[in-house]
Amino acid sequence: MEHAFWHERWQQNQIGFHNESVNSHLQNFWSAVQIAQNKQVLVPLCGKSKDILWLLAQGHDVVAVELSPLAVQAFFAENNLLPKIAQAEHFTLNQIDGLAVYCGDFFQLTAKQLADCAVVWDRASLVALPIDMRSAYARHLQHLLTPGAQILLVTFDYPQAEMEGPPFCVNDGEVRALYSGWCDIELLHSEDILDREQHFRDRGLSYMQEQVYLITVR
Repeated sequence: MEHAFWHERWQQNQIGFHNESVNSHLQNFWSAVQIAQNKQVLVPLCGKSKDILWLLAQGHDVVAVELSPLAVQAFFAENNLLPKIAQAEHFTLNQIDGLAVYCGDFFQLTAKQLADCAVVWDRASLVALPIDMRSAYARHLQHLLTPGAQILLVTFDYPQAEMEGPPFCVNDGEVRALYSGWCDIELLHSEDILDREQHFRDRGLSYMQEQVYLITVR
């Protein structure tokens, strides 16, 4: 999926993927994650997510990555935060105490920039990518993360032929194909969400499962 697609979505304010509240799965399943207070949480493809503020409130440092400058600017402006801005290799780095937001291409992020990362919160990253990019995304995470690091992952399972993504269908088999070679995988939660997500039914879906995984790097 080209960068222009996401830039256009933000320019036209077509951001139905954005939640104005903190994700309930993050709140409900964060206790399953094992993280020391001095370690970082990575939020890839973060948009202007309120989840970042929740993670900061738990006492964790956060590293977030977002392609769109409009999204990054909106995050800081809407939350009355004034970042220090600098160039950092391929990124524009926006920083406040405890938070570093890299504006640029996630695939340019290096392990050096994530030296203390222990957990990845992936609510809308993997499912935002088409199938040919999802394997590259997982390989890049493998390069970035060290043994013991964990990924709290949210996915959707639905008949892909019934709806054009994003969000894309990422079923259990694909999650295991992407991660089982280098991680242990635990399914924490699975539920049918179509009744409460009417907009997906309106787009033609006959069913939609939302699943939460805890993935631990070996």
